[in-house]
Amino acid sequence: MLTSESPSANTASNKLVIEHVSKFFRTSSLNVQALDDVTLQIAEGEFVCLVGPSGCGKSTLLNIIAGLDRPDRGLVQADGHTIAGPGPHRLMMFQEAALFPWLTVLGNVLFGLKLSHGLNAAERQEKAEYFLELVGLKRFMHSNVHELSGGMKQRVALARALAPNPSVLLMDEPFGALDALTREQLYGDIQRIWSQHRKTIVFVTHNVREAVCLGDRVILFSPNPGRIREEFAIPLPRPRDINSVDLARYATEITRVLKGYVQTEVAG
Repeated sequence: MLTSESPSANTASNKLVIEHVSKFFRTSSLNVQALDDVTLQIAEGEFVCLVGPSGCGKSTLLNIIAGLDRPDRGLVQADGHTIAGPGPHRLMMFQEAALFPWLTVLGNVLFGLKLSHGLNAAERQEKAEYFLELVGLKRFMHSNVHELSGGMKQRVALARALAPNPSVLLMDEPFGALDALTREQLYGDIQRIWSQHRKTIVFVTHNVREAVCLGDRVILFSPNPGRIREEFAIPLPRPRDINSVDLARYATEITRVLKGYVQTEVAG
C-alpha cells in the first residue's frame, strides 16, 4: 500500500536537514523564485529520490546541499553543521560523466583520491582498483575514456565519486542520457552498491519509475516556484526490477498525484 507522509515529518538520525529553504535567481530584468519554503530531513544511509518536472527546483536544491550554491532563506545542515561550501563528504555525480579525456579509467578514479588525506600512492591505487571492481570495470582500468560506452563512462564516474568515501552522494539525473537497457543495468548496479555500502544518497530525476525503483522515499516537487508537495515511502524489497508489476503500481499512483499538482499549478 502506498504511504504518503507530511513533507515536514521528522526522521531519526538525520544526516541532512533542510529547513524552510527558499532560493531566488535575479537578473537586471527578472526575479525568479526557484524554491519556496522547502523542508526535508534525510536519515543516515537513506536513499531519497527528488521527482518533478523541469524547472521545479530539484537540481537547485541538490546544488545547495552540495555547497555549490547558497539559499536566500533557510538552513541546510549536514551532520549538524551548516553547509557553507563544497566539501569532500558531499560529492556530486552529474548527468554527464565529466571524465578527464587525457586520463585513463584508473587515472580518473585516482584523481578523485588525490584529496584524500593519509593515503600513500599504493593505498590510493588499491582503493581505486577496488571501486573499479565494484562497478565491474577493473579489467578496463587502463583503457582510454574515448574507448568506453556511455554506460561505462557513468560507471567510472560512480567509482570516482565513491572512492573518496563521501558520507553523502548527490546524483543529478545521472542516467538520463543513457538508453533504456543500459539504465536498467545501472539500476541493478546502484542498488547493489548502496546495499553494500549504505551511503546516504539524494537522487534527482524526472522519471517516476526510476525513483520508485531506487528510493526509500520519493519526494514530489511542483514548479513555479519549486515546492515539496508530498512524500511517499517505498517499502518494496530490493533488488527491485523496474518492470515489475508491484513497482508499476507505485509509479502509477505517484504519477497520478504529481500530474494533479502540475495541472493545478498550470491552471492557477
